[in-house]
Amino acid sequence: MAPVFRFAPSPTGHLHLGHALSALCVWRAAEAAGGKVLLRIEDIDVARCRRDYADAIEEDLAWLGLSWEGDVRRQSEHFDDYGEALARLETRGLVYPSRLTRADVSEAVARVEEAEGRPWPRDPDGAARLPIPGARESEAETRRALRLDMAAALAELGGETLSWREEGVGPAGETGTVAALPERWGDVVLARKETPASYHLAVTVDDALQGVTHVVRGQDMFHATSVHRLLQRLLGLPAPAYRHHRLVSDEDGRKLAKSRGSPSLRSLRVSGWSRADVIAAVDRLLTPHVLKSSP
Repeated sequence: MAPVFRFAPSPTGHLHLGHALSALCVWRAAEAAGGKVLLRIEDIDVARCRRDYADAIEEDLAWLGLSWEGDVRRQSEHFDDYGEALARLETRGLVYPSRLTRADVSEAVARVEEAEGRPWPRDPDGAARLPIPGARESEAETRRALRLDMAAALAELGGETLSWREEGVGPAGETGTVAALPERWGDVVLARKETPASYHLAVTVDDALQGVTHVVRGQDMFHATSVHRLLQRLLGLPAPAYRHHRLVSDEDGRKLAKSRGSPSLRSLRVSGWSRADVIAAVDRLLTPHVLKSSP
């Protein structure tokens, strides 16, 4: 069977040059492997995602000359799939309700650190780790999230070690067979009161249901692969190969982000950039260069 790749942006803004780099990495990898590309719109966060941004994503990709196979999968249309996976974990006692938001955890940990004069454990993405007092309060009126009981999940593995095949290069030069270390993440959120699935759960389920064999994405998601490998193992799902590519930085060394108003592909187009200019810029950015204001 032909390899299956996917491009899966979130419609919380317009695509920027970093998205163009990621998209071209996906399509080029698929072409080299004789595979196909699926398009998935990760709009599980219905409060922040907008349909006009989703439509713009398809328009921008078409402008870049990229096409995909089959219908676009929209996460907001598949809540039942994530609920079924979550229920399977709950039945085995691997999920517990928590009243704490990420901000609550950060504030509580700051108080503990100040009182005890020592740093609190952190997830690989810098978030403060659980458990702290009150994390497992489960009254319906205070429950804000469902979290994976990491200790229980690891116990279910019975000492089994997890790994993944890395065809790219991780932030510290990791490649080949990479050991998964989900315990570094602590009790990750799998669902929130306002969102039926977290990113971690939704992408794990989606990749399996869509038959994705190769995941190409940015290095900022490298460490999260440990969580995805754990969820794949707990849910009996296949593990794709992974390829993590470098990120695009602005002149201040920060990753491009919609939330910071990084120039969109549409604004670059208006300022005179052509499709060829964008592709040339991406090719330069695949070597250690910083984004400049002109192609």
